[in-house]
Amino acid sequence: MVLADMSNELSGRVAIVTGGASGIGAASAVLLAAAGATVIVADLQDGPEGPGRFVAHDVASEDSWKSLLADVLKREGRLDIMVNNAGISGGPGNIETTTVENWQQVQAINSEGVFLGSKYAIEGMKKTGPGKPASKGSIVNISSIAGLVGGAGPTAYTAAKGAVRLLSKSVALYCAEQKYDIRCNSVHPGGVDTAIFNPLWQAMGHEEGKAFIGTRHPIGRMSEPGELGEVILFLASDRSSFMTGTEIAADGGITAGLMRRSLLAPS
Repeated sequence: MVLADMSNELSGRVAIVTGGASGIGAASAVLLAAAGATVIVADLQDGPEGPGRFVAHDVASEDSWKSLLADVLKREGRLDIMVNNAGISGGPGNIETTTVENWQQVQAINSEGVFLGSKYAIEGMKKTGPGKPASKGSIVNISSIAGLVGGAGPTAYTAAKGAVRLLSKSVALYCAEQKYDIRCNSVHPGGVDTAIFNPLWQAMGHEEGKAFIGTRHPIGRMSEPGELGEVILFLASDRSSFMTGTEIAADGGITAGLMRRSLLAPS
């Protein structure tokens, strides 16, 4: 649900949302568009019809990033907001069971994909210059509670999400050092009702699975994608204009304690 007074707040700005065809990405695309932004949904899968323009995009491919940026600058003429949301779970492997192939696949999408997204976001935002309204760029990288506190697994996923957290800080400091008007922050969700939990939904049933995951959160429930979308909308907007290099844990209180239980571990 969009805050009533945010209507048209992002008017004239252009946003790319990776993994925008479903889940948190789709919810973010809806909210950004409702706030007036022109949204490009960049995804390998073409999701349900929604706001914005769909572009087939592989976040793990640098050539795909080059093509996407060139297309957006040619058609929309600018880039103001990048939401690096695309990611995969990679399965439950621990340090002994995770294969090199699994590790490399998860890193390529969840870590290198965000690196490339941040790199090309800066390039695109810098080109929003002479003859165009000044750009106030915002890069929002989606990490996880697994990027804040450790756990026995999933190893590849945890490592990748931890990389996103510190990459975001590096990007923020670099942009500040270069005096670019570009901010970068990371978001760290807890359990969100998205397709990443489909294996559990299939095993337990959707409502039963949601209730089970909900017990892992002090707040007593899972998040809906739109709740994370609101956090992303805030970071994309000028309302967060003094925030860069920070991390927001939207996790229902999980990381407020000294220890984190696995979302999927039995009680």
